[in-house]
Amino acid sequence: MTKAKSGPKVETSGILEQAQRAAKKGPPPVHLWNPDYCGEMDMRIARDGTWFHEGTPIGRAPLVKLFASILKLEEGRYYLVTPVEKLGIVVEDAPFIAVDFTREGAGEAQRLTFTTNVGDEVTAGPEHPIRVERHGPEGEPAPYVMVRRGLEARIDRKSFYRLVEIGITRPHEGADWFGLMSDGAFFPVIPAAELGS
Repeated sequence: MTKAKSGPKVETSGILEQAQRAAKKGPPPVHLWNPDYCGEMDMRIARDGTWFHEGTPIGRAPLVKLFASILKLEEGRYYLVTPVEKLGIVVEDAPFIAVDFTREGAGEAQRLTFTTNVGDEVTAGPEHPIRVERHGPEGEPAPYVMVRRGLEARIDRKSFYRLVEIGITRPHEGADWFGLMSDGAFFPVIPAAELGS
């Protein structure tokens, strides 16, 4: 979980107005914006993908999508940015959740396209890799897919179970690995020797 820096707490209204203005012209070019750090916003993205402001869940999906569109990762910290403001927020795990996916093709030609809880669609591949971390004493897998500019989505459990059903085993770094193919790339999930153990 990213820790909040100490600093002044900032109101939401100003950044919201600027985000709405930027969104009218298409996807905000967040990667081009480098404003000065302005403090912390009392905003948190929980591990389940719920956005909170001042401890209260943000129930309006369009508002969450707007905030998600101006999210930026810099040196391991998450910020909401506009051309003139950069406000730190807390992200407990990944900022997005991949809630579903579609599969096209098979074998080397297979393409897996994920949909996130904020409406992004991304096809896993060399530019949008899938990675799997192992957590806890049982080594429970935590899968992620890159969405944009360093921002990942954790793949939800139901989608991951479906992915496991279409996984394949192939050589990777000198050993056989069970993993996933998408857009010509192989993404290792678990050493084949550990399957069924």
